[in-house]
Amino acid sequence: MPPKKDLPKSFKFTKVAGLKYKFGAHVGASGGVSNSVLNARNIGANSFALFLKSPRKWESPAITEKEASEFKRLCEEHGYDPKTDILPHGSYFINLANPDKEKEDKAYGGFIDDLKRCEQLGIGLYNFHPGSSLDGDHGDAIKKLAKNINRAIEETSFVKIVIENMAGHGNLIGSNLKDLKDVLDLVEKKERVGVCIDTCHTFAAGYDIRTEELFNKFLDEFDEVVGAQYLSAIHLNDSKAPLGANRDLHQRLGYGFLGLEIFRAIANSKRLEGLPIVLETPVGKDESIWGDEIKLLESLTGKSVDDQEVLDQNEELQKLGAKERKEQLDKYDKKVETKKRKDAKASSGAIDKLLKKQKK
Repeated sequence: MPPKKDLPKSFKFTKVAGLKYKFGAHVGASGGVSNSVLNARNIGANSFALFLKSPRKWESPAITEKEASEFKRLCEEHGYDPKTDILPHGSYFINLANPDKEKEDKAYGGFIDDLKRCEQLGIGLYNFHPGSSLDGDHGDAIKKLAKNINRAIEETSFVKIVIENMAGHGNLIGSNLKDLKDVLDLVEKKERVGVCIDTCHTFAAGYDIRTEELFNKFLDEFDEVVGAQYLSAIHLNDSKAPLGANRDLHQRLGYGFLGLEIFRAIANSKRLEGLPIVLETPVGKDESIWGDEIKLLESLTGKSVDDQEVLDQNEELQKLGAKERKEQLDKYDKKVETKKRKDAKASSGAIDKLLKKQKK
């Protein structure tokens, strides 16, 4: 049977039911979480993300039972299963690995509040950034993060805690697959945790995923290091910064250094069928751009690597993003050159000290 379509006049984009790939976006929830459902429906999304409260505050008003009921009603009316199709994003303030006990406790309070909001709404997945060791020991930070995840699982009933991979390095947790494995190894109830792979973060962290072959190689490495069973969601973003730049700079699909081919590969990857695949591309105040990108992704399903229409689309989108790519590449090259000079100066200084010591 062909996919069913529903398009009330009040909605801008068609939501196509019965698709293998649940393309969506991180939509707004201003005025109440139930509005996120309508915002997702307006862009034709088959999955979506939202903030459950203001990401700029530690405390926000509770979700009323009336609002929770309306959220559930709208999900049912518009064909969203809260257990599998919705991926709330935690506040960027949350750092469960903070070496400062007072700040760790404050972060945990915000974290557990989010998880309980999920369960109030019947939402089965919750995504968050794993945090940073700051000036503490990285291994200790991973243990602290896992401890807090275990504690949160005991205080909740069903929501799966989904850890996102990161773009940075150094103090940040989750910029490499081993970090994710180390955290998951310490979680006791492993059926209650998962991983969200962000395409921009992955690329910025140094994993080249620009082609179908390279992306599949990365997935194979993920399976080997982390475990295939943990892959729970995808954040879909191109990257304004080049490979290995460690910059979390999201870009619209096809405009950045990743290009369109990776997104064609994702739109045809059997591994990703049924998972929420959520856009976080920059759109300003015009969320209809996400509707266009969702339709682009849907059009890529079934297309081969040498499809001329896809190649032409990639060329067009790359032209639109060329200026920003050049700007970011120039910044990156300058940063690399500066680091080389500093390293050379430091090395020269160390040699001079050694020679002086030997003369004495």
